[in-house]
Amino acid sequence: MRFDVITLFPELFAPFLASGVTRRAYESGQVEVKLWNPRDFAPGNYKRVDDRPFGGGPGMVMMAEPLSSCLDAVMAARRDAAPVVLFSPVGEVLRHAAVEGWATSIGAVLVCGRYEGIDQRFIDARVTHQISLGDFVLSGGELPAMALLDAVARLQPGVLGDEASHVQDSFNPALDGLLDCPHYTRPEQWRSEGVPAALMSGHHAQIERWRRDQRLAITAAHRPELIDAARAAGRLNKADEAVLKKKL
Repeated sequence: MRFDVITLFPELFAPFLASGVTRRAYESGQVEVKLWNPRDFAPGNYKRVDDRPFGGGPGMVMMAEPLSSCLDAVMAARRDAAPVVLFSPVGEVLRHAAVEGWATSIGAVLVCGRYEGIDQRFIDARVTHQISLGDFVLSGGELPAMALLDAVARLQPGVLGDEASHVQDSFNPALDGLLDCPHYTRPEQWRSEGVPAALMSGHHAQIERWRRDQRLAITAAHRPELIDAARAAGRLNKADEAVLKKKL
């Protein structure tokens, strides 16, 4: 798959693409990433990409034409009908199910906004999808783009050291959409705190039951709507319901 990133700050992506376990996906080409700077498509010596907003107000607005010319070049290079994604507060909040969809797609063009925003005419004419990371504002779309790329990369075969790693992540269907359980490692005693006895028992069924109970309790406490969704989908059994009743 291929992701083309339109950004005024392509240099931000160099350390991201070369660091951590997900770099395997980029180095192998499983997730190909191309960076495009709309300033390269702006006319004149100054290469201006922004201007003051009509109607007044603070900040600057990214101009439609440099972005559109850049996108034209991207589409010509791709030669496919890639979706065009803008990271925006009006977008749908990114969740695991959507990440799974992007992880098996042809990729996308990721448009990283800056300043006060992007000329709405470009959005109306060229953007096909809008995505939000949540109810907060960042200085640009680069961090959300990296978040999507990282989430997609770690789902590619062979990228994580253990293929089961992402299956055990929070929100994964393998966990029925629940939050993950706590994890422990050596030493067995740390500052007078021990490891739960179930994890030290060596009894696999007991360990799995403990982990399931923890996932249920944590999810019920912090994201009860995920419990409701799992129940509605028929993913909770009698033992699960007993645990939830006891915890509540």
